[in-house]
Amino acid sequence: MVRTVLGSARRSPCDPSGQPARLYASGISLHVPNLVTGQPAHGVPAPPERRASLRTWRAVAQDRTNEAGRLDGLLPPATRPQSDAYRLPFDVATYFRSQSVPSFHPEVVITFTARETDRHCHIPLLLGLLGYTAYRGS
Repeated sequence: MVRTVLGSARRSPCDPSGQPARLYASGISLHVPNLVTGQPAHGVPAPPERRASLRTWRAVAQDRTNEAGRLDGLLPPATRPQSDAYRLPFDVATYFRSQSVPSFHPEVVITFTARETDRHCHIPLLLGLLGYTAYRGS
């Protein structure tokens, strides 16, 4: 399957379910695997925000991770990220509560600056019960 990323076409990997990933038109995407179960963390509330001023943030969208543990449409289709700061607050307490498991971290917030606005920005959040790791993926 081919995905469109910022106006260019790229081969898309398969998602964890083994199904081909869908077309990505947003310049920012996320993936949240649950490291405890080895499954995608679906249903994690994660409303992305963009810096409005030095101390305030403006919601860009309201969304949850899908069945594949992904958030693909953080920006409107075919929209490039602005050279600006973004914040991704993940409500992991709600997610773990839905799994009937207590969470040590009630929220994980990833703040980053989009500098390369002509490239797709993919951010995996590896989620565990007592910790997490986030990085810029490819």
